[in-house]
Amino acid sequence: MAKKESKEDFQNLLDILNRFQEIELEDVEMEIGDLELWLQPGVTAPEIFPKALKVAPSLKAKPTAILQADFIPPVEEYPGQITEVTLGATKSQGGTRGKSITIGGEKSPAFYLFETPPPNPPIISLDVFDMTIPLAKPVKTHFKEVLEDPVAWAKLAVDKYGADMITLHLISIDPLLKDTSPNEAAKTVEAVLQAVDVPLIIGGCGDPKKDLEVFEKVAEIGAGERFMLSSVTQDMDIERTCAVAKKYGHVVLSFTPMDLNQARQLNRQLYDFLPKEQIVMDTTTAALGYGLDYAFTIMERARLSALMGDPELQHPLSSGTTNAWAAREAWKKMAPEWGPREFRGPIWETVTALTLLLAGVDLFMMMHPAAVKTLRDTIKELMSGKSGNTEKIVGWVTANI
Repeated sequence: MAKKESKEDFQNLLDILNRFQEIELEDVEMEIGDLELWLQPGVTAPEIFPKALKVAPSLKAKPTAILQADFIPPVEEYPGQITEVTLGATKSQGGTRGKSITIGGEKSPAFYLFETPPPNPPIISLDVFDMTIPLAKPVKTHFKEVLEDPVAWAKLAVDKYGADMITLHLISIDPLLKDTSPNEAAKTVEAVLQAVDVPLIIGGCGDPKKDLEVFEKVAEIGAGERFMLSSVTQDMDIERTCAVAKKYGHVVLSFTPMDLNQARQLNRQLYDFLPKEQIVMDTTTAALGYGLDYAFTIMERARLSALMGDPELQHPLSSGTTNAWAAREAWKKMAPEWGPREFRGPIWETVTALTLLLAGVDLFMMMHPAAVKTLRDTIKELMSGKSGNTEKIVGWVTANI
């Protein structure tokens, strides 16, 4: 009969663990189903609070004072680094943009300023569409005079709302909509290029065949401007798409659904034709209330895996944050307790953006000016490295709303 473990045996085991903080088992067999191992850098409690652990009172004694201990930030060095990608090209770089923008380059998780501050701040690109589309009223209010003119829309976004970049969505090329020709789409891009001097992201319609035809023409007329072609997917002719980007000096957006294995697979295919410096990743943004928890979890896992040395995920992350407006709670008229939709929509987009900011996103495609301003101000505050005002925080918690 097997020996029954006693309380004394259990205490002896605890004493061993307390002294050595590890135990080695020999001749042990384990039956395991699905096993996922995460070898993530970290620190143990004894390293952070050594004094507190040494003077911890007996569990039977009542605490009489707060334990005093110095907090030591758990600084780590990570084996991986995010690749830097430059968008847009100035005259000296072969383009016509007033500035170029570099994203990526991180050596630690998002805003771990106590480790390695990010070398480049996250960037916001404002959405512009090449045809009139249904928009929520809170958004339409700010752009109603330019909805039928993508050139005027782009100028308004830059001149009034300070857009760092413009995302020009060529949705009229969709065969199920206007089926605009590649030549017509290229003319629109050329007109926007002349109207603003910020870097451009060129968005397709989602039809892999038509998008490629349009990208080929647009890339040619924008040779040297270093567009980001949004996007390259697994169902496209990847070799042909990459050939276009490489020939004319553009960046591609590697777009996959919420699956890191698919993201790795697509990136591996891209490596056969493009250097890492021409690839940005998008693992799909789901809005608050529509799967945001999945979106930020995937992006966070991608970033941590990249820092821990996964070469296939070491790319800047992009987010189509405008997807927040797909959630009906962002725009629909609802019960009074939901609050006015004029505020609800921008808050929906803001919360989506702020969540993904902390997951490590480098490039945001957004729409509502208030959401853009809030995110921009938050990025500026986080990048400054200033300490928080604890008195102000306490006042906010106790405030009456």
